[in-house]
Amino acid sequence: MFRFKLIFIVLTFSLLTACGREDASSKPDYTQGNTPATDATAKTNAAVVKALPFDDTRDFDNARRGLIASPEKLIVKSERSGQVIWDQHRYAFEQGEAPNSVNPSLWRQAQLNAIHGLFKVSDRIYQLRGFDLSNMSLIEGDTGWIVIDPLTTKETAATAWAFAMQHLDNKPIVAVLFTHSHVDHFGGIAGLLEAAESTGGIANNMRIIAPGGFTDEATSENVMAGVAMQRRASFQYGRPLERSDRGHVDMGLGKEVPFGGSIGFAEPTEIVDKTGTELDIDGLRFVFQYTPESEAPAEFTFYLPDLKAFCGAEVVAHNLHNVYTLRGAKVRDALRWSDYIHEMTRLFSDAEVYFASHHWPIWGNDNIIKFLKGLRDTYKYIHDQALRLANRGYRPQEIAERLELPPSLAQTFANRGYYGTVRHNAKAVYQFYFGWYDGNPANLNPLPRVDAAEKYIDAMGGTNAVLEKAEAAFDDGEYRWAAELLNHLVYAQPGNKEARMQLAAVYDQLGYQSESGPWRDVYLTGAYELRHGKSEFGADMTGAIDLLRAIPLHKFFAAMASNLKAEDAIGEELAVNFVFTDKGQAYHLWIENAVLHSEPHTDQQADVTLNVTHELFLKMVTGEAGVKDLLLSDELNVDGSRLKLIKFFGLLDPADGKFPIVTSAAQD
Repeated sequence: MFRFKLIFIVLTFSLLTACGREDASSKPDYTQGNTPATDATAKTNAAVVKALPFDDTRDFDNARRGLIASPEKLIVKSERSGQVIWDQHRYAFEQGEAPNSVNPSLWRQAQLNAIHGLFKVSDRIYQLRGFDLSNMSLIEGDTGWIVIDPLTTKETAATAWAFAMQHLDNKPIVAVLFTHSHVDHFGGIAGLLEAAESTGGIANNMRIIAPGGFTDEATSENVMAGVAMQRRASFQYGRPLERSDRGHVDMGLGKEVPFGGSIGFAEPTEIVDKTGTELDIDGLRFVFQYTPESEAPAEFTFYLPDLKAFCGAEVVAHNLHNVYTLRGAKVRDALRWSDYIHEMTRLFSDAEVYFASHHWPIWGNDNIIKFLKGLRDTYKYIHDQALRLANRGYRPQEIAERLELPPSLAQTFANRGYYGTVRHNAKAVYQFYFGWYDGNPANLNPLPRVDAAEKYIDAMGGTNAVLEKAEAAFDDGEYRWAAELLNHLVYAQPGNKEARMQLAAVYDQLGYQSESGPWRDVYLTGAYELRHGKSEFGADMTGAIDLLRAIPLHKFFAAMASNLKAEDAIGEELAVNFVFTDKGQAYHLWIENAVLHSEPHTDQQADVTLNVTHELFLKMVTGEAGVKDLLLSDELNVDGSRLKLIKFFGLLDPADGKFPIVTSAAQD
């Protein structure tokens, strides 16, 4: 008998109750679950109301326009676990004026995103909003429905479709369009198709249309770094936080991610990879704009000239998006992004209706063009001015501190940093061109964070002196400086409860002041973990088996190589064949110079050959199949040295996805 470890290859996708409002207090009790807003935070947030045109209610009018119906209860449960993965009514507390513990601008966005139901956008176009992070749009063709972006999970998609069919004609689905390669725009495909079978059905030869590069990007994005991204995503999306005015209120882009549902995948039948491509889909003309490497690696927008309706996908939305996303991802090209939006103003200049993968529509040509130009210029302004300052010697932090949008852009809510921010996007532009090194020799090979923190504490006079300085900074409302001081202390002394509690209170205030939903969640999740320890949210791919089936095998083995524990592999020479008996594919893996290599073939000189079905392999990867299952399975057999196979898997060092963030992994 043999046992071996398996790596968990995790895809990031992008997941509780309201509490009452608290009055501001200047002296919080550091030991509480989360502290009330201080006087300084209340004043900072009150200033936001004076700075922005809150009397402009056009977004609320647009967000409510065309409402056909809203469900009395919008609660969705996981098919696998029975746990609630979506509950729109958790946000019922978002009423009236913003409490002191929420930035009023974010509160406004949260109220807009709380408006949910089935909406008529225009002739033949409908949207389901608030059933998931993203929107599902339905376009009525001559014989059936054309579905745009079937949400994140099987469960939320099925719920949305079923609700739509209570109010619209039960016609078959004739086509599905995936606008881009992020999971909240295709992961619910199985639920959509399953639910459709019980209503209007699915047309013969149903078309699935996606942008060029979709399959590779949708199935492999974040595979290599997926464990770390999933862990960081728990901060970005505020997974452990209660839904309340002192917890998670909104993501800016939508309410939240339906974590815990089943994620599916379907291969496209048609690919659009050129701007200007025209398709007739069930009697309607579609004109496509191909926009790769903007908001997503694979993406398109489209125009319906006969309806004068433009779908902006996620290239444009009612917020500043991420040039760099906080969960960690490759930096996006802000200039290219701006150029695509400029192209929209030329290609679709006569549009009378705009709708998209998130948020609410816009009506009227002048309003649409103004909206597009504002976002175009926002991305270009950040790009150009960040680069200008970099070329004059400013470093990322200095650029972020100096850069502010001009009033003509900053006064428009659609350009505000509810998801991305000017500050972290400016740093992303610097990173795009210059990478991590800012040119200062002191930053070329600095001390590790823990070592530096210990020396800083000593240089500042010891633990008590730092605590006193941090408390004084807190009392003065200098929360960023207090965070700097206390972060050193927590890294140097992770077991120092007083330092942890003070830093948590600081993060509370920084979160309360944040206009960005993800910034708020990052700060408040940091505070949560300082108080309670690491949350239990880790990597779980059991609900994404359909997506895993589509991942190319070479991506799995490339990810496996990044899990080799090199220090234990020094001097080792091992070779293993993986033969997938149900796919007719095989891979040869070997260790050489403490590096794991793979090639798509077998080698007769290998130490051992593992014959396994792809299905069983996936169950092994997700942890669905245990050792007993493997030993008794007819889908697996081993030729060669089982001891060598045990040794091979013993050299792999799988991450559990629960590493520390507010303290150092080196001390864990």
